[in-house]
Amino acid sequence: MLALLKTAAVIGIEACPVQVEVDVSFGIPGFTMVGLPDASVRESRDRVRSAIRNSGFDYPQHRITVNLSPADLRKAGSAFDLPIALGILAASGAIPGVMEDVLVLGELSLDGVIHPVRGVLPVAVSARRRALRGVLLPYGNLAEASVVKGTALMPVRRLTDAVAALNGAPFPADLPPVTAQPPAEDEGESDFADVYGQALSRRALEIGAAGGHNVLLVGPPGAGKTMMARRVAGLLPPMSFDEALEVTIIHSVAGLLPPGAGLLARRPFRAPHHTISDVALVGGGSVPRPGEISLAHRGVLFLDEMPEFGRRVLDVLRQPLEEGIVRIARAARTVTFPARFMLVAAMNPCPCGFLGDTRRPCRCTPSQAAQYSARVSGPLRDRIDLVVDVPAVLPGAPGERPPGEPSAAMRARVVAARARQAARNPRERGSDTTRVNARLEGRGLRAFCRPDRAGGRLLGDAGERLALPARAHDRVLRVARTIADLAGDAEIAREHIAEALQFRGSS
Repeated sequence: MLALLKTAAVIGIEACPVQVEVDVSFGIPGFTMVGLPDASVRESRDRVRSAIRNSGFDYPQHRITVNLSPADLRKAGSAFDLPIALGILAASGAIPGVMEDVLVLGELSLDGVIHPVRGVLPVAVSARRRALRGVLLPYGNLAEASVVKGTALMPVRRLTDAVAALNGAPFPADLPPVTAQPPAEDEGESDFADVYGQALSRRALEIGAAGGHNVLLVGPPGAGKTMMARRVAGLLPPMSFDEALEVTIIHSVAGLLPPGAGLLARRPFRAPHHTISDVALVGGGSVPRPGEISLAHRGVLFLDEMPEFGRRVLDVLRQPLEEGIVRIARAARTVTFPARFMLVAAMNPCPCGFLGDTRRPCRCTPSQAAQYSARVSGPLRDRIDLVVDVPAVLPGAPGERPPGEPSAAMRARVVAARARQAARNPRERGSDTTRVNARLEGRGLRAFCRPDRAGGRLLGDAGERLALPARAHDRVLRVARTIADLAGDAEIAREHIAEALQFRGSS
């Protein structure tokens, strides 16, 4: 007998339909699997055999052939366990019900328990897009799949529940309700009110958050660079539904969603260690998976001690910073991951960290300091809009230090500036997300970033003195546009250009 089921394989962050064909025929007993399965899929034969027997079903003592089509698409992961098992049971007559237009996925344990798998959210989106009747999935993935409306979800805990569901039986009544609420945010752990002084750095980070600009903090150890960077995500406005869906899909494909999590509501903050490889940063592998820059999509990517990262690792950031995507090319196919993030980087001014410090002497020679700074290439540094010097913090008792401005007040100004951009700037292609000032180019740059006469003269004079290239010239205009938005001004004035040049001149 022949049985057919539908499932899906996640390629990149897209779910591709896969048809599972199971043929149980007379002949020498054996289990053959075709259709480019990887090792984890081939090993499913042992999991499936034990799960069927331990669930009380008869395992057919005939020749079993499983075909995963299309044949030119490599299949990876344990999500094929459940459809293969159900296909074998259907082909042997244990499931007389209709399985058409039902998508099935799940990992089986040896005793028939169904474990959650990664990448369920894009699978549910694909099922809705293809107007399937429903999705049979592990109960542990129900909160994640519940984000997608308009698709019937059939959560199951065991193989026996899956067989009963396909035969039309009601779901078990002992399934507890699922809450897909995001974890509550602890505002006290990440507030700019804890930052003492550093008015210029706070201003640069506020400008960066308002316009989506990249920021580089340069200062001695202990100046508070890391402390401030970890609070930047709290300045960004709340994500729209489409942004939250994009972020949740990426984390689902990467297998990083917490158990029982639904739609992610907080903007991501990623801080990889400087020993990270270029593949781990941008994504890749034999089966391409999202890297850190994609996990930071719609959020913040923080590179602490930036010169300590490998030169190759840093240079692979250049194309994603410009285009907002990263393309992973492999022999079989090319995968595109989104990578719209705000880059916040921190570095010391020299190897010892005390260059320019009035209280602690620097032990580095000028050549050592120059070589250390040169680890960040010119093209990459040119893609950073705001470079700010962070001075050392003077010692003092915590009770004697005046509290800084809280994040809520800074976030209110950022949200207001983003609202002005939303009313003026076009949408990003293929998205409902407003194009922030840092992404303006071409016609939008000429239309919305034109300074007044005094500001134009100042920018022209500064361009000649600082020998600004065309890219740097445009970035100054974008930063000035954001500064004007924070001030509520419709036109870019001389003072906005002057402040933008101040951060450019720091480099």
